[in-house]
Amino acid sequence: MIDPRIARFRAEGAEPAMQIGFYAPLKAPNHPVPSGDRQMARLLIEALRLGGHAVSLISTFRCFSATPDDAERARIAEGARDEVASIAAQWGDRPALTPDLIFAYHLYYKAPDLIGAALARRFDLPYVTAEASHAAKREGGPWQAGHALVEAAIREAAVNFCFTANDRLGLAEIVHESDRLIDLPPFIETSRYTRSPHPETRHGTQLVTVAMMRPGDKLHSYRFLAAALMRLQHLDWRLTIIGDGPARSEVEAAFAPLPPDRLVWRGALAGDAVADALMTADLFVWPGFNEAFGLSYLEAQACGRPVIAVRGEGTPSVVRDGTTGLLTANHLADYAAAIARLLTDPALRAAFGEAASAFVHGERTLAGAAARLQSGLDRARQPMNGAAP
Repeated sequence: MIDPRIARFRAEGAEPAMQIGFYAPLKAPNHPVPSGDRQMARLLIEALRLGGHAVSLISTFRCFSATPDDAERARIAEGARDEVASIAAQWGDRPALTPDLIFAYHLYYKAPDLIGAALARRFDLPYVTAEASHAAKREGGPWQAGHALVEAAIREAAVNFCFTANDRLGLAEIVHESDRLIDLPPFIETSRYTRSPHPETRHGTQLVTVAMMRPGDKLHSYRFLAAALMRLQHLDWRLTIIGDGPARSEVEAAFAPLPPDRLVWRGALAGDAVADALMTADLFVWPGFNEAFGLSYLEAQACGRPVIAVRGEGTPSVVRDGTTGLLTANHLADYAAAIARLLTDPALRAAFGEAASAFVHGERTLAGAAARLQSGLDRARQPMNGAAP
């Protein structure tokens, strides 16, 4: 059902409310490598379109730099200038291509927006960001150049959509007008993740985890999960692991001490296959070190599955500790104890599952996001009340 707050934009045959130019400096929504960034970019576009807007991708140019190397930054800056010049020439020759507003997703010090912000300035267009990050600790350090570019874009934006409370606090340091900071809690397309009856577990409690296998925080989370489960071999459980990537061998090595019959390796899955796996599990386990928020947590909860994660900066934005799951300290014993608690208390697990489903289907839907986005876009098209601080 279409949310009544945005139904007015969906009249049959209606002209688009706005032409929106979308840009993601870190990773374009059509990038070939799956990731949470790519998924969130696609969800934002879908929500904007649900609100009646025509959305076009203005560029796939990546502004991401893995290191603060001056030569690398210069190469990216030169490429970005060429890209801006090319797009500007197209818009100049065909004004109908020029959007009404530019929407930039996920700016941070390693991936400043060198395309959308520049085009907004050149064509005097309203500029909006979502999940922009202002990290004051980068001031004056090796990433100062990228930090300064992101700060300038945030200050110039008519509206900045904040996914988490932590993001909002960072932006509030440089954006003092509260109406230019609009909360947009992480959301998913919930229709794929409909409730299912609690499964009969013939071979113990069914655990599931879904994550890419790559070095860094993902690998650390896999190793932490394996170590926690090593402590719980006296309990009856099975773990389904969904994911793949360049660290696959290291992940397999981390779980090698566990009995093979405790593990089911599914590899990389997508879409309905992930939903099916979540709905046949009892409990979602993923530590999630340094997750910005983690869409997989919302997907699991939408299926009525409680979550157990490590409390970080972003996880409280998608898991309600003690209501839809458990968030623990970054201590192996605490994490293992949380898993044991829900493994051995089916009634609590069921109560958390009910609350999890109600939370996501009630508060984190595409339609709800479309309504929040519309509120911000209406604000963005109003004249700014003075310059940014």
